[in-house]
Amino acid sequence: MSMSRLVMEFLKISTRVPLRDGTSIPILGLGTYLSLNGEAKKASLCAIEQGYRLLDTASCYGNEDDVGKAVKECGLAREEIYVVTKLWETDHGKEKATRAFKKSLSRFGLDYVDLYLIHSPAPGKIIETWDALTQLQQQGLIKSLGVSNFNIHHLEKLIKARPDNIPVVNQVELSPFLTRKDLVSYCKTQGIVMQAFSPLTKGECLNDPQLVKMAEKYKKSVAQILIRWSLQSGFVCIPKSANEKRIIENANVFDFEILEDDMTIMVSLCMIIYQCNYISVYRMNGIVT
Repeated sequence: MSMSRLVMEFLKISTRVPLRDGTSIPILGLGTYLSLNGEAKKASLCAIEQGYRLLDTASCYGNEDDVGKAVKECGLAREEIYVVTKLWETDHGKEKATRAFKKSLSRFGLDYVDLYLIHSPAPGKIIETWDALTQLQQQGLIKSLGVSNFNIHHLEKLIKARPDNIPVVNQVELSPFLTRKDLVSYCKTQGIVMQAFSPLTKGECLNDPQLVKMAEKYKKSVAQILIRWSLQSGFVCIPKSANEKRIIENANVFDFEILEDDMTIMVSLCMIIYQCNYISVYRMNGIVT
């Protein structure tokens, strides 16, 4: 079954998207960036109570221990919670990557990680790092391997070098204001699932007049409209929040559908200039400058 049919016909909070390695990933998750001093544990437990089954963190977030505590204390079996974390760019290379992963696993206090991502291609040691992570995967410490913030040329290099073990996920910033159409299309042809971080534009565009009008039409918040756009676009979505009310609100997106005409209107927002953490982009078909 195609991702588009899965999204449109069977979308619910318990939906899992098949990955090319035979595993599957929950379609909605909780982002924990900047959730410190116990916030990530509290937020994760709240999210799990609301039906979320994916928790996203990274070694550089400084909260893997809190996420691990939430997984162990939530009352659910380990295999019901999908844990994602990432290798920071200063830890590329065989020995560094292996050591960094094992430190992450120790902080979690878990036996394995469901999805481990190379956080950034910046240092350029992609192949050596990938091989090290593949060995950890073969040991059963990592269920699935993916990447984050990779553009097409980074993926092409990795796929050419390791065609038998390509990433199952590419986690990048995606929203109606940053559609990255070329990258999304390329990943689709390779069977790589797109995972959208910052689907709420880091709050920068929540007052956009067209989105406000659309939220009124569907009797939803702008945040809910943005999350639903991401899901209907076929992305795994990980909105970040440490606020209980917003965590609950962000999960309440499975009782409506954005009409095709409105989806088109939202994509047209790509014409406005937008600043994201890593690059300056024009919201014009995701073209990076």
